Amino acid sequence: MSTDRLRNPRLRGRFRRFSGLIVIGLALGLISGIYALATPGRGGTPAAAAPDDVTQGQRLYNQSCISCHGRNLQGVPSQGPTLIGVGGAAVDFQVTTGRMPAPYQGAQVPRRKPLFDDEQARQLAAYVQSIGGGPDIPTGSLADGDLARGGRLFRLNCASCHNFVGEGGPLSSGKYAPALSKATPTQTYEAMLSGPESMPVFGDNQLTPQEKLDIISYVESLKKERDPGGFAIGRVGPVPEGLVIWLVGIGLVLIATLWIGVKA
Repeated sequence: MSTDRLRNPRLRGRFRRFSGLIVIGLALGLISGIYALATPGRGGTPAAAAPDDVTQGQRLYNQSCISCHGRNLQGVPSQGPTLIGVGGAAVDFQVTTGRMPAPYQGAQVPRRKPLFDDEQARQLAAYVQSIGGGPDIPTGSLADGDLARGGRLFRLNCASCHNFVGEGGPLSSGKYAPALSKATPTQTYEAMLSGPESMPVFGDNQLTPQEKLDIISYVESLKKERDPGGFAIGRVGPVPEGLVIWLVGIGLVLIATLWIGVKA
């Protein structure tokens, strides 16, 4: 570009406008790249859904889910919530734990024997994921975390509802936090991603993928712990044990005293 053309006011103004757009575009691209690198992804690799899985999932959905969740996953008032955005993780959790299809409307749907096998649950999840998006089913090794840190994170984020040893406990309005003894590592991860019922969603800003794996490792370790002292009695510490000793032990002493008095 010649010096005379740069001296033209109209050309200089046009050059400034275009250079400003170029700078803004480069800045946005740089910010997006930094954000993508800094934002942690979800643990494991999302399962790639085959076209046949989506087709079979749609068939199962039309047979068992459409009456409550609608033809387009939009939900049905007083019947079932929308599935837009819940992701395959939420569907897989609800189906593999037997909570869905729900047998009845209530404060909380209990865990029960699943009506669909694991493959059918994966197909339903693939269909919902293909339509509504959201967190997908985590795969890979989900129990290779830091046990000590997982214990600290569990006590900080989970123990207030699930109890310090994952035995669960009552909540308000007839709801309860279920015991974690039957949850698989995948189901535990899916619950943190989807926040079923009264449970909050633990996004990657609250718990990183590695921290989720740490918690899963701790939960899995609780299942393997033995109770060398005898009966677990809820595994919540000395309070129930002392109560049992008082009621049973003192009761036996009173009965023995009365028996001796009668014999005398």
